[in-house]
Amino acid sequence: MRLVVEISLYPLAEVYIEPIKDFIERLNHYEDLYVKTESTSTVIAGDNSHVMAVLQKEMQVTHEQVGQAIFVCKFLNGTHMELN
Repeated sequence: MRLVVEISLYPLAEVYIEPIKDFIERLNHYEDLYVKTESTSTVIAGDNSHVMAVLQKEMQVTHEQVGQAIFVCKFLNGTHMELN
């Protein structure tokens, strides 16, 4: 199954832009994922288990770097979706 996730990151720190940019940059290193960044969120698509594994890993990295951060996510079955 293909999974599509729309995710927004809100680091609870005075310096918050750099952790957001870093998170997005790390996501873009996964060549087998579709990643598109908009003004307030990033869309990630790929194989369900792979997307979930990537999110688990990268969210943990962000929490280790920043301390507290809020991730707001929407999960969609993307099997029949076309992304541009």
